[in-house]
Amino acid sequence: MSFSTDTIQLFLAVLDSGSFSAAARQLGKVPSAVSMAIGNIEAELGYPLFERGSREVRATDRARALEPHARLIAEQLGLLQVHALELSCGLESSLSIAVVPDLDPAPLLAAISRLGQRYPLLDIELLSAPQEDALHLLDSGRVGLCLAFAELQVDPQRSFQHVGSESLVATLSPEHPALRAGRIRDLEDLVDLRQILVHSRDLPLRDTRSLIGTAHWRTDSLDLAIAMVEAGLGWGDLPASRIAPAIAAGRLVQLTFGNTRNELQLPVHALWRKRQPLGKAARTLVDWLAAG
Repeated sequence: MSFSTDTIQLFLAVLDSGSFSAAARQLGKVPSAVSMAIGNIEAELGYPLFERGSREVRATDRARALEPHARLIAEQLGLLQVHALELSCGLESSLSIAVVPDLDPAPLLAAISRLGQRYPLLDIELLSAPQEDALHLLDSGRVGLCLAFAELQVDPQRSFQHVGSESLVATLSPEHPALRAGRIRDLEDLVDLRQILVHSRDLPLRDTRSLIGTAHWRTDSLDLAIAMVEAGLGWGDLPASRIAPAIAAGRLVQLTFGNTRNELQLPVHALWRKRQPLGKAARTLVDWLAAG
């Protein structure tokens, strides 16, 4: 092979410096070694890469054609070397995160964007799942990090960091008969109306703070739950940040109660298993989320 890691570095050094002697100083070699190495590459390729002058060299058209590929390979090799060093210093090769769909994704996506810039070779996977499923993914080891609502009780098998809060608000279609008839004045008036829940397919509902209706339909998709409420199939305790556009467009109504405020504010935690401490990238991500 004409090119290797060393010869690519040497080729680019000559291109950038314009002389064998300057490239040699940059690489810590003697000029004759650089000249000989370039000559060997040219002999293998069968064409010249540089036109020699008395003190300087000038790249040929073929050398310029090879330059973009050489620079791309050199950049990738540099990233590989950095990533290999980071792995030896505790950086994980991949990071899987389970996210409850009720949460505003903007802070997480902004933090992940920064993380990708810092660790460009880190493989990141995002999984969206209802609260019970997201925690199960964490406890089973399928993901290393989970963003979910704080539970009523602290699980001794998990570590957590508070990273924010989310408000759930009781919401109904403006065309719903109960709303049009003026039957909803207080919170308890929702008890006899069907409630739409974002719920695990298989796991029981453990956190009942948002459960008010005695009858309910469920889905594991927040987008589908919002659509169901918009269609007048029931009311929903939905995340304010996610339904703001539908309320602004008049497709949903945030209810007003005479006896209490229409808002259930829940803390949001980043959670991980105590028996598997966070890697370097995950720790950085959690710190950024906590800092806001």
